[in-house]
Amino acid sequence: MHLMFKFLASIYAPALFIGIGLSIVGCAQVMAYEGKEEPFQESAFFEDGRSARPLEPGTVARGQMQEDELFYTGQVAGEVVDLFPAPVTREILERGQERYNIFCSPCHGQVGDGQGMIVQRGFKQPPSFHIDRLREAPAGYYFDVITQGFGVMASYASRVPPEDRWAIIAYVRALQLSQNATPADAPAGELDKLQETE
Repeated sequence: MHLMFKFLASIYAPALFIGIGLSIVGCAQVMAYEGKEEPFQESAFFEDGRSARPLEPGTVARGQMQEDELFYTGQVAGEVVDLFPAPVTREILERGQERYNIFCSPCHGQVGDGQGMIVQRGFKQPPSFHIDRLREAPAGYYFDVITQGFGVMASYASRVPPEDRWAIIAYVRALQLSQNATPADAPAGELDKLQETE
C-alpha cells in the first residue's frame, strides 16, 4: 500500500502543482487587463461625465504637505539660512524651553553648556551652545541637526515635530543670549531697572 501511494503521488503531484500554477497565472492576467478609468478621462459612470470626483475642500495631495521649504528643512532654495518660519513669541519660547528640557537637556545641560546628566554619567560630551561656532551657526543648521542627527546624536525627527524643533531652536538662541549678553543687548527700560537694583 505504501509503495502504491508513492507511485500515485509521483504521478499526480506534478500535475497538481502545474494546475495550481496555471490558475494563479490566469487570475493575474484577468486582473491585469480589467477595464479602468484614466485620470481626466470622460466616463458615463457619473452624471457630469467625469471619471473621478473633484477633491474635497481642504484636502492635500500626497507629497504636497511639505511645500514650505524653510519650515520643513531650515533651508531656502537649498541653502541653510538663519531665519525662523514664524515670529518668535513668548509662547514659542516657553514651548521650546519645555521641549528642550525633555529632549535636549539630558545631554546638552540646562543652560546648553554640554554638561547634562548623561555626560555626568560618563557618556560623550556634546559641544557647548556657547562656543563661537555654534553661536554663529544659522537656525537652519540646528533644524538639520535635530532632524538628521549629528555624530553620536540620533535623529529626533520621529519624536519632535517641526514646529517643536523651531521652538527648541528659539530657546537655544535665548540660552545663547543669556550666557553671552552685554548691557548693550538689554532694552533701555530694562537696563535702567538693572542699574537701579545694583
